[in-house]
Amino acid sequence: MWLLVPLAFAGKLLSAFRKQLSSLWDGLIPLLLWLRATFWLAETNRVQRQQGRKELKGTWKEEGVSGDQPLTPTSVNYHFTRQCNYKCGFCFHTAKTSFVLPLEEAKRGLLMLKEAGMEKINFSGGEPFLPERGDYLGKLVKFCKADLALPSVSIVSNGSLIRERWFKTYGEYLDILAISCDSFEEQVNVLIGRGQGNINHVENLQKLRKWCHDYKVAFKINSVINRFNVEEDMKEQIKALNPVRWKVFQCLLLEGENTGEDALREAERFLISDEEFEGFLERHKEVSCLVPESNQKMKDSYLILDEYMRFLNCTKGRKDPSKSILDVGVEEAIKFSGFDENMFLKRGGKYTWSKADLKLDW
Repeated sequence: MWLLVPLAFAGKLLSAFRKQLSSLWDGLIPLLLWLRATFWLAETNRVQRQQGRKELKGTWKEEGVSGDQPLTPTSVNYHFTRQCNYKCGFCFHTAKTSFVLPLEEAKRGLLMLKEAGMEKINFSGGEPFLPERGDYLGKLVKFCKADLALPSVSIVSNGSLIRERWFKTYGEYLDILAISCDSFEEQVNVLIGRGQGNINHVENLQKLRKWCHDYKVAFKINSVINRFNVEEDMKEQIKALNPVRWKVFQCLLLEGENTGEDALREAERFLISDEEFEGFLERHKEVSCLVPESNQKMKDSYLILDEYMRFLNCTKGRKDPSKSILDVGVEEAIKFSGFDENMFLKRGGKYTWSKADLKLDW
């Protein structure tokens, strides 16, 4: 009986507070629902942010922007002028401006590149021997070798404006001179656009080869294989000239340069198929210094700096410029270069590029 008393008392107590408890529970339900909704929304936002970061990282990779480690400008191609005295029909860096940086500004940019990890600089154009009859170029070459102590300083030129006095003044500071030669038949060179007055491009090539030997500069040849030379046999001439490298490029289209409404060239008629390019390589495979570059290997595997020191991104089939390294620095500008470092290494972009290491028989 004594056990029934507490139970009855508890029942009365529960009955007395039931109404209040019910009211309290009714008030808690909206609060619990609000808390549940708040935590769900926060988790959803967190997942979306993570997905957004993944997508952004993927976009960076597609646009050539590194989402991980910053790119190192190990090898840079500086096209400091777009002006040229030749009119090659397939040219993919045309004379759209006449701008050339003041010498000291160019030196400042080159120092920035060296501090960012540059080991090799290649000067190109246009025709790099045009400004100041080659003295502007010579001063940059000397600065990069004597002051910046770069392992490799090279030039790509059509060779028509080079004089022996340039070698006497600046030759000791130059590692490699690459001369563009697309044919050993002079009429084909003229047809392509590598012709000027009485200058015989092939004869001039042989003279430049001798000067490179005399002044201890490694000699290289660049050839663009196109509709007018794809059937030519160049084996014997290349072997006789004996360059350290023979770069063989497939003719490439770039919007705004050699194709499209705003282009200064119409290179479509120079195009060859991948099969035709492979056929040329097969016929010249015995040439030991041959280094082939198809369109796929070439397009995104070069760090290209234009006349304003902007990196040019070619991933979309045109040249989209970054901001100038002089304004935003190398690390920021190079994010928008579109540079494919893996392809750079795959195509043999890093090689023995210092004449001190080439051990040539001068």
